[in-house]
Amino acid sequence: MSIEIILVDDDAGLRRATRQTLELAGYAVRDFGAAAQALTQISRESEAVVVTDIRMAGMDGLELFARIQSLDPDLPVLLITGHGDIDMAVRALHDGAYDFIAKPFPADRLVQSIARATEKRRLVLENRRLREAATATPDDLPLIGQTPAMEHLRQTLRQIADTDVDVLIAGETGSGKEVVATLLHRWSRRARGNFVALNCGALPETVIESELFGHEPGAFTGAQKKRVGRIEHASGGTLFLDEIESMPLSTQVKMLRVLEMREVSPLGTNDVRPVDLRVVAAAKLDLGNPAERGEFREDLYYRLNVVTISIPPLRERRADIPLLFAHFAARAAERFRREIPAITGEVHRHLEHHDWPGNVRELSHFAERVVLGITPQPKSVSHPVAGLTLPEQMERHEAELIREALIANKGDVRSTLEALGIPRKTFYDKLQRHAINRTDYE
Repeated sequence: MSIEIILVDDDAGLRRATRQTLELAGYAVRDFGAAAQALTQISRESEAVVVTDIRMAGMDGLELFARIQSLDPDLPVLLITGHGDIDMAVRALHDGAYDFIAKPFPADRLVQSIARATEKRRLVLENRRLREAATATPDDLPLIGQTPAMEHLRQTLRQIADTDVDVLIAGETGSGKEVVATLLHRWSRRARGNFVALNCGALPETVIESELFGHEPGAFTGAQKKRVGRIEHASGGTLFLDEIESMPLSTQVKMLRVLEMREVSPLGTNDVRPVDLRVVAAAKLDLGNPAERGEFREDLYYRLNVVTISIPPLRERRADIPLLFAHFAARAAERFRREIPAITGEVHRHLEHHDWPGNVRELSHFAERVVLGITPQPKSVSHPVAGLTLPEQMERHEAELIREALIANKGDVRSTLEALGIPRKTFYDKLQRHAINRTDYE
């Protein structure tokens, strides 16, 4: 955040000299010969400090200060006074003016005061932005919950959001890893930059390097135009790498260099371009466990693991389920233009006893189905069925579990496989054996 100086003085010579002093000190300055002109450029959101003479034609400096106070009492105003105006300046100081400087004054006195005032303004604006972001829960970012686990998660995010530390997010499928990454971006000073997300598990090895690092024309067959990579596009903002455990080994080596050197070389060129980015990575696996980490590079894990945030699964914060369900149901009712239905006993039992393997995402989809009038069917396999052997009953139970997983994930194969924890071939074999048509659940 760059704080500018708004300089107000109706003496053109003095105004020009003061502006030169401040610009030599490295400040961006906008100067005005009349207070009324300056006032039109000032608001509660102004990233600015005001320096104004007191004695001016028309609106004087004290009236300008009073007007600014009504707009934003936290915007620093420095008053430049003659010897005869010191009493007035002292009273203004008691009323909230940041400082007054009596003429004639050494240049370093003004510069030092402005340095303190700009830092104060920067902190005020950043704290406002963080408070507003922390208290708001936008519809697309439901970081909702009153359990100690969620309170701790929100507190941790607030503590680290406005730092440039790289973050590793650990959590199950559907637990809200991208929500957390987005909040880290929105609550930080990088919020004005780009939030660039890439799912490492969704791209083949032949494509992911071009997506990340970009390429020059002719870098490979089909590369007809220059492409800016995700890393370079995220410079000044945040790069979110989801499912980083799926990143190919060759790409991991290059990504490690990006993290260590903060520079990127697009494919097809030897140019090295500096990048200013924060990296937030997410993984479904415990990358700290060598058995789960597999081929993921240990040095890349430790380079990413500056701060690790663990998102608790929904089954470990069951007290939050009613609050989340109410939020998702209200959003679905607005989206589908439906009334929020009365909660049936079956819906209530499902909320209370289901394990929610798909976590918050599964709960959101369930709320949508309830609003649409598609309620869960009563369980029918909790008791033995007369005339069936144990293997036959196990088969029926397995089929029901697969159907529930398909319903929870809207027929999405990838999410269903993750929820069931079985290989793709096994999954399709079981669909065929149980005569389940996956497309019926999309």
